[in-house]
Amino acid sequence: MNERRRTDWPQYMADRARSTSHPALAAFHSTSWPDAGTPLKELQLVAMDIETTGLDARRHAIVSIGLVPFTLERIYTDRAWYQLVRPYGDLLPESVTFHHITHSDIRQAPRFAEIIGPLLERLAGKVVVVHYRKIERPFLDEAVKHAIGESLQFPVIDTMQIEADLHPQRDPGWFARMLGRQPLSIRLADSRSRYRLPLYQAHHALTDALATAELFQAQVATHFSPDAQVGDLWY
Repeated sequence: MNERRRTDWPQYMADRARSTSHPALAAFHSTSWPDAGTPLKELQLVAMDIETTGLDARRHAIVSIGLVPFTLERIYTDRAWYQLVRPYGDLLPESVTFHHITHSDIRQAPRFAEIIGPLLERLAGKVVVVHYRKIERPFLDEAVKHAIGESLQFPVIDTMQIEADLHPQRDPGWFARMLGRQPLSIRLADSRSRYRLPLYQAHHALTDALATAELFQAQVATHFSPDAQVGDLWY
């Protein structure tokens, strides 16, 4: 079955609301959630980016989270939320080089368990927009499991997947490569450049969340209708 249609999110959330024992998760799941037929123009969205100590959600940890709420018409930067998170264990030198978050930056930061409530309040009832869903959702799921022993799943729109679907022939093949043609990149900055969006410094969770929100607005304006149903895009 197509991954993006496998879940009736309102029903899933209602089922979880009845089974969870954690107050913050119960409130999160009990919120009113859009169904698959909701037009994009009616959605409350939140762009999210997280920075981590590595790429394996089972072995690595979250060090920062950025959220920017938005709709198709407006980005609410005044409601943006940025949070450093103190992981268990040491930061890897490679990750520090990547996102520039150091041990001194996170020394006074809260553990993930301390921010679950504020985080879930900001995600409740909204469709999350990310650039590459195989980072944000698995890492948050593992972090919640580690903190309170329960799973966290939520509807996601993936701007990287949209670019992948729009450009299925990204690899030019060996002959075209010999002639100098390069593969088309669907990384965040390269995707934004196709819509003439400004270049931002990468690998800061809040900046990347803002960049993702702008990218999704541009994707919808260029390729979709505001009346398109969210069930055609979410996972």
